Amino acid sequence: MNTLKVPDEAALRTLFTPCRQCGTCCKSYRKIALHPDEVHFIKKMGGHVGIDISLNQLRERSMEELEAEALAQGQVYMIHPDEKGCIFLQKVNGRYRCKIYHHRPRTCRGFRCTLADTSFFDLFARDSIHLLGQDRFGRAFTASE
Repeated sequence: MNTLKVPDEAALRTLFTPCRQCGTCCKSYRKIALHPDEVHFIKKMGGHVGIDISLNQLRERSMEELEAEALAQGQVYMIHPDEKGCIFLQKVNGRYRCKIYHHRPRTCRGFRCTLADTSFFDLFARDSIHLLGQDRFGRAFTASE
């Protein structure tokens, strides 16, 4: 009989570390989901905003239609096209800070650091499906695993 192995909640909390202002998250994640009410502000502040579309979609419909659909479906992103990271990331006295910290997107507000050390990646990165209680072949964990 297969039973799911449920991680201890207290142990999971130890994986997330307080912000060390290292800037790794703002440099590593190049696509941040935006809520529809955040798009205008990010554009106004000089952030790069984009949508995922294919050339086939663009051949069939106009850019304006695709943008409106993406906005309605919540598929608009703040993008960072290079390794420098977010346009709002600044380094002050050796620490990284967000220029729009009090107005940053909700996705950024909800981020919990797992990049300052390797504990999260050591446990889950190779087979992130483990978070679903399955191994990389889609089989449920057993108590012996």
